[in-house]
Amino acid sequence: MARNLLSKYFWIIDTIRRRRRISRRELTELWLKSDVSEGRALTRRTFYNYREAILDIFGLSIECDNSTFEYYITEEDAHNREVTDWMLNSAAVNDIIAAGRSVASRICLEDVPSARTYLGVIIDALRQNRVIVFDYNNFTRSRPDRDVTLEPYFVRIFHQRWYVIGRNVRENRVKTYALDRMDRVHLSHKTFELPPDVNADDYFRDSFGLVVTRAAAKTITLRVDHVQAKYLRALPLHASQEEFVHDGFSLFRYRMRITDDLVEELMSKADRITVVSPPELRVMLIDRLRRALAPYDENK
Repeated sequence: MARNLLSKYFWIIDTIRRRRRISRRELTELWLKSDVSEGRALTRRTFYNYREAILDIFGLSIECDNSTFEYYITEEDAHNREVTDWMLNSAAVNDIIAAGRSVASRICLEDVPSARTYLGVIIDALRQNRVIVFDYNNFTRSRPDRDVTLEPYFVRIFHQRWYVIGRNVRENRVKTYALDRMDRVHLSHKTFELPPDVNADDYFRDSFGLVVTRAAAKTITLRVDHVQAKYLRALPLHASQEEFVHDGFSLFRYRMRITDDLVEELMSKADRITVVSPPELRVMLIDRLRRALAPYDENK
Protein backbone atom coordinates (compact mmCIF):
# COMPACT_ATOMS: atom_id res chain seq x y z
CA MET A 1 0.00 0.00 0.00
CA ALA A 2 1.31 3.45 -0.94
CA ARG A 3 2.70 5.29 2.06
CA ASN A 4 0.90 8.55 1.21
CA LEU A 5 -2.44 6.69 1.15
CA LEU A 6 -1.84 5.42 4.67
CA SER A 7 -1.00 8.97 5.71
CA LYS A 8 -4.42 10.06 4.45
CA TYR A 9 -6.13 7.35 6.51
CA PHE A 10 -4.17 8.33 9.61
CA TRP A 11 -5.02 12.00 9.09
CA ILE A 12 -8.76 11.29 8.85
CA ILE A 13 -8.72 9.06 11.96
CA ASP A 14 -6.71 11.56 13.98
CA THR A 15 -8.78 14.57 12.88
CA ILE A 16 -12.15 12.99 13.67
CA ARG A 17 -10.95 11.56 16.97
CA ARG A 18 -9.55 14.90 18.13
CA ARG A 19 -12.74 16.76 17.15
CA ARG A 20 -14.94 13.86 18.35
CA ARG A 21 -17.63 15.03 15.93
CA ILE A 22 -17.11 16.93 12.71
CA SER A 23 -19.21 17.95 9.72
CA ARG A 24 -18.25 17.13 6.15
CA ARG A 25 -17.72 20.83 5.47
CA GLU A 26 -15.31 21.24 8.42
CA LEU A 27 -13.47 18.07 7.51
CA THR A 28 -13.08 19.19 3.89
CA GLU A 29 -11.80 22.63 4.94
CA LEU A 30 -9.19 21.09 7.27
CA TRP A 31 -8.29 18.55 4.58
CA LEU A 32 -7.46 21.26 2.03
CA LYS A 33 -5.25 23.05 4.58
CA SER A 34 -3.27 19.87 5.31
CA ASP A 35 -0.25 18.53 3.42
CA VAL A 36 -1.89 15.13 2.88
CA SER A 37 -4.48 16.62 0.52
CA GLU A 38 -1.81 17.55 -2.04
CA GLY A 39 -4.17 20.36 -3.02
CA ARG A 40 -6.99 18.01 -4.02
CA ALA A 41 -10.51 18.17 -2.60
CA LEU A 42 -11.91 15.34 -0.49
CA THR A 43 -14.86 14.32 -2.66
CA ARG A 44 -17.83 12.40 -1.31
CA ARG A 45 -16.82 9.27 -3.24
CA THR A 46 -13.20 9.49 -2.07
CA PHE A 47 -14.27 9.96 1.54
CA TYR A 48 -16.58 6.95 1.28
CA ASN A 49 -13.73 4.81 -0.11
CA TYR A 50 -11.38 5.98 2.65
CA ARG A 51 -14.01 5.15 5.30
CA GLU A 52 -14.33 1.63 3.90
CA ALA A 53 -10.55 1.17 3.85
CA ILE A 54 -10.20 2.45 7.44
CA LEU A 55 -12.86 -0.03 8.58
CA ASP A 56 -11.16 -2.89 6.74
CA ILE A 57 -7.58 -2.13 7.83
CA PHE A 58 -8.01 -0.70 11.33
CA GLY A 59 -11.43 -1.97 12.36
CA LEU A 60 -12.58 1.62 12.98
CA SER A 61 -16.10 2.55 11.89
CA ILE A 62 -16.71 6.18 10.90
CA GLU A 63 -20.45 6.81 11.30
CA CYS A 64 -22.69 9.76 10.44
CA ASP A 65 -25.24 11.19 12.88
CA ASN A 66 -28.24 11.83 10.63
CA SER A 67 -29.69 14.40 13.02
CA THR A 68 -26.62 16.68 12.93
CA PHE A 69 -24.85 15.38 9.80
CA GLU A 70 -21.66 15.04 11.82
CA TYR A 71 -19.16 12.21 11.52
CA TYR A 72 -17.70 10.36 14.50
CA ILE A 73 -15.74 7.19 15.24
CA THR A 74 -17.62 4.52 17.16
CA GLU A 75 -16.32 3.59 20.60
CA GLU A 76 -13.15 1.49 20.54
CA ASP A 77 -12.15 -1.03 23.17
CA ALA A 78 -9.10 -0.07 25.24
CA HIS A 79 -6.70 -2.45 23.50
CA ASN A 80 -7.66 -1.39 19.98
CA ARG A 81 -7.33 2.25 20.98
CA GLU A 82 -3.80 1.63 22.28
CA VAL A 83 -2.82 -0.02 18.99
CA THR A 84 -4.40 2.78 16.97
CA ASP A 85 -2.64 5.41 19.10
CA TRP A 86 0.68 3.67 18.55
CA MET A 87 0.14 3.57 14.78
CA LEU A 88 -0.89 7.24 14.72
CA ASN A 89 2.17 8.25 16.73
CA SER A 90 4.47 6.24 14.44
CA ALA A 91 2.86 7.74 11.35
CA ALA A 92 3.15 11.25 12.79
CA VAL A 93 6.88 10.81 13.45
CA ASN A 94 7.45 9.38 9.96
CA ASP A 95 5.56 12.25 8.32
CA ILE A 96 7.41 14.88 10.33
CA ILE A 97 10.78 13.41 9.40
CA ALA A 98 9.81 13.02 5.74
CA ALA A 99 8.65 16.63 5.61
CA GLY A 100 11.71 17.94 7.44
CA ARG A 101 14.74 16.38 5.80
CA SER A 102 16.65 19.58 6.47
CA VAL A 103 16.45 18.94 10.22
CA ALA A 104 16.81 15.15 10.06
CA SER A 105 20.30 15.35 11.57
CA ARG A 106 18.78 17.04 14.62
CA ILE A 107 16.12 14.40 15.26
CA CYS A 108 17.45 11.63 17.50
CA LEU A 109 15.54 8.35 17.49
CA GLU A 110 16.16 5.15 19.41
CA ASP A 111 17.03 2.26 17.12
CA VAL A 112 14.62 -0.69 17.22
CA PRO A 113 16.41 -3.28 15.04
CA SER A 114 13.95 -6.04 15.92
CA ALA A 115 11.20 -4.28 13.96
CA ARG A 116 13.16 -4.03 10.73
CA THR A 117 13.72 -7.63 9.72
CA TYR A 118 10.97 -9.94 10.89
CA LEU A 119 8.07 -7.90 12.28
CA GLY A 120 6.33 -7.81 8.90
CA VAL A 121 6.56 -11.60 8.52
CA ILE A 122 5.13 -12.16 11.98
CA ILE A 123 2.28 -9.70 11.41
CA ASP A 124 1.44 -11.69 8.26
CA ALA A 125 1.42 -14.87 10.37
CA LEU A 126 -0.97 -13.25 12.88
CA ARG A 127 -3.27 -12.12 10.09
CA GLN A 128 -3.41 -15.56 8.46
CA ASN A 129 -3.11 -17.71 11.63
CA ARG A 130 -0.04 -19.31 10.10
CA VAL A 131 2.62 -21.25 12.00
CA ILE A 132 6.14 -19.73 11.86
CA VAL A 133 9.47 -21.55 11.93
CA PHE A 134 12.76 -19.94 12.99
CA ASP A 135 16.13 -20.36 14.69
CA TYR A 136 16.52 -18.72 18.09
CA ASN A 137 19.68 -17.43 19.74
CA ASN A 138 19.08 -18.00 23.44
CA PHE A 139 21.63 -16.00 25.44
CA THR A 140 21.85 -18.71 28.10
CA ARG A 141 22.92 -21.38 25.58
CA SER A 142 26.04 -21.78 23.48
CA ARG A 143 24.14 -22.90 20.38
CA PRO A 144 20.93 -21.61 18.81
CA ASP A 145 17.68 -23.55 18.97
CA ARG A 146 17.02 -24.78 15.44
CA ASP A 147 13.65 -24.89 13.67
CA VAL A 148 11.51 -23.60 16.52
CA THR A 149 7.88 -24.07 15.49
CA LEU A 150 5.49 -21.51 16.93
CA GLU A 151 1.79 -20.69 16.73
CA PRO A 152 1.98 -16.89 17.18
CA TYR A 153 -0.75 -15.46 19.42
CA PHE A 154 0.28 -11.81 19.64
CA VAL A 155 3.24 -9.40 19.53
CA ARG A 156 4.31 -6.90 22.16
CA ILE A 157 6.85 -4.07 22.34
CA PHE A 158 8.62 -3.57 25.66
CA HIS A 159 11.58 -1.29 26.32
CA GLN A 160 12.02 -0.72 22.56
CA ARG A 161 12.24 -4.44 21.74
CA TRP A 162 9.62 -6.47 19.90
CA TYR A 163 8.52 -9.88 21.16
CA VAL A 164 6.21 -12.57 19.82
CA ILE A 165 4.21 -14.71 22.24
CA GLY A 166 2.73 -18.02 21.19
CA ARG A 167 2.55 -21.78 21.64
CA ASN A 168 5.77 -23.67 21.06
CA VAL A 169 4.41 -26.69 19.19
CA ARG A 170 7.21 -29.05 20.18
CA GLU A 171 7.06 -28.17 23.90
CA ASN A 172 3.28 -27.55 23.91
CA ARG A 173 3.52 -24.43 26.07
CA VAL A 174 3.23 -20.69 25.62
CA LYS A 175 6.61 -18.95 25.32
CA THR A 176 7.98 -15.51 24.53
CA TYR A 177 10.65 -14.81 21.91
CA ALA A 178 12.58 -11.61 21.19
CA LEU A 179 12.56 -10.75 17.49
CA ASP A 180 16.16 -9.51 17.55
CA ARG A 181 17.34 -13.01 18.53
CA MET A 182 15.47 -14.76 15.72
CA ASP A 183 17.02 -15.94 12.44
CA ARG A 184 15.66 -17.53 9.28
CA VAL A 185 12.04 -16.72 10.11
CA HIS A 186 9.55 -18.04 7.57
CA LEU A 187 5.87 -18.86 7.33
CA SER A 188 4.92 -22.52 7.43
CA HIS A 189 2.15 -23.87 5.21
CA LYS A 190 0.41 -25.01 8.41
CA THR A 191 -2.37 -22.97 10.00
CA PHE A 192 -3.80 -23.06 13.51
CA GLU A 193 -6.93 -22.05 15.40
CA LEU A 194 -6.44 -19.31 17.96
CA PRO A 195 -7.81 -20.61 21.29
CA PRO A 196 -11.03 -18.71 22.14
CA ASP A 197 -9.78 -17.88 25.64
CA VAL A 198 -6.53 -16.29 24.40
CA ASN A 199 -6.58 -12.52 24.78
CA ALA A 200 -3.56 -10.22 24.97
CA ASP A 201 -5.09 -7.89 27.57
CA ASP A 202 -6.10 -10.77 29.83
CA TYR A 203 -2.73 -12.50 29.38
CA PHE A 204 -0.74 -9.48 30.60
CA ARG A 205 -3.40 -7.99 32.89
CA ASP A 206 -1.60 -8.69 36.19
CA SER A 207 1.97 -8.42 34.89
CA PHE A 208 4.50 -5.69 34.30
CA GLY A 209 6.55 -6.23 31.17
CA LEU A 210 6.79 -9.62 29.50
CA VAL A 211 7.19 -12.21 32.23
CA VAL A 212 3.93 -14.01 32.99
CA THR A 213 3.87 -16.60 35.75
CA ARG A 214 1.20 -18.71 37.41
CA ALA A 215 1.74 -16.89 40.69
CA ALA A 216 -1.19 -14.97 42.10
CA ALA A 217 -1.22 -11.19 41.78
CA LYS A 218 -0.23 -9.29 44.92
CA THR A 219 -1.19 -5.90 46.29
CA ILE A 220 1.98 -3.83 45.95
CA THR A 221 2.46 -0.48 47.69
CA LEU A 222 5.25 1.95 46.82
CA ARG A 223 6.23 5.13 48.63
CA VAL A 224 7.62 7.95 46.49
CA ASP A 225 8.47 11.60 47.05
CA HIS A 226 6.35 14.35 45.51
CA VAL A 227 8.70 14.77 42.52
CA GLN A 228 8.73 11.09 41.50
CA ALA A 229 4.97 11.01 42.04
CA LYS A 230 4.59 13.44 39.12
CA TYR A 231 6.39 10.99 36.82
CA LEU A 232 4.18 8.10 37.89
CA ARG A 233 1.06 10.20 37.35
CA ALA A 234 2.23 11.08 33.84
CA LEU A 235 3.33 7.54 32.99
CA PRO A 236 1.63 4.94 35.24
CA LEU A 237 3.62 1.83 36.05
CA HIS A 238 0.55 -0.37 35.54
CA ALA A 239 -3.12 -0.02 34.67
CA SER A 240 -4.11 -0.88 38.26
CA GLN A 241 -2.29 2.16 39.68
CA GLU A 242 -3.97 4.07 42.53
CA GLU A 243 -2.47 7.08 44.31
CA PHE A 244 -2.91 8.18 47.92
CA VAL A 245 -1.45 11.65 48.47
CA HIS A 246 0.20 12.49 51.82
CA ASP A 247 2.18 15.45 53.12
CA GLY A 248 5.46 15.39 51.15
CA PHE A 249 5.00 11.94 49.62
CA SER A 250 2.53 9.66 47.88
CA LEU A 251 1.67 5.99 48.18
CA PHE A 252 1.00 4.16 44.92
CA ARG A 253 -0.91 0.90 45.07
CA TYR A 254 -0.97 -1.79 42.36
CA ARG A 255 -2.32 -5.26 41.75
CA MET A 256 0.46 -7.20 40.00
CA ARG A 257 2.44 -10.39 39.95
CA ILE A 258 5.96 -10.18 41.35
CA THR A 259 8.22 -10.89 38.37
CA ASP A 260 11.83 -10.27 37.34
CA ASP A 261 10.69 -7.51 34.98
CA LEU A 262 8.98 -5.70 37.85
CA VAL A 263 11.98 -6.10 40.16
CA GLU A 264 14.33 -4.73 37.48
CA GLU A 265 12.05 -1.75 36.90
CA LEU A 266 11.95 -0.96 40.62
CA MET A 267 15.73 -1.37 40.81
CA SER A 268 16.12 1.29 38.13
CA LYS A 269 14.24 3.69 40.43
CA ALA A 270 15.58 2.37 43.73
CA ASP A 271 16.86 5.76 44.91
CA ARG A 272 13.42 7.34 44.44
CA ILE A 273 11.00 4.54 45.31
CA THR A 274 10.59 2.50 48.49
CA VAL A 275 8.67 -0.77 48.54
CA VAL A 276 6.26 -0.68 51.48
CA SER A 277 4.64 -4.06 50.83
CA PRO A 278 4.48 -6.97 50.34
CA PRO A 279 7.40 -8.18 52.52
CA GLU A 280 8.69 -10.67 49.94
CA LEU A 281 9.14 -7.92 47.35
CA ARG A 282 11.01 -5.79 49.89
CA VAL A 283 13.34 -8.73 50.57
CA MET A 284 13.97 -9.22 46.84
CA LEU A 285 14.85 -5.53 46.37
CA ILE A 286 17.13 -5.49 49.42
CA ASP A 287 18.93 -8.62 48.18
CA ARG A 288 19.38 -7.12 44.68
CA LEU A 289 20.70 -3.86 46.16
CA ARG A 290 23.21 -5.68 48.36
CA ARG A 291 24.48 -7.71 45.41
CA ALA A 292 24.72 -4.56 43.30
CA LEU A 293 26.83 -2.83 45.98
CA ALA A 294 29.09 -5.84 46.67
CA PRO A 295 31.59 -5.15 43.83
CA TYR A 296 32.09 -1.62 45.24
CA ASP A 297 32.87 -2.78 48.79
CA GLU A 298 36.44 -1.57 49.36
CA ASN A 299 36.79 -3.62 52.55
CA LYS A 300 36.76 -6.90 50.62
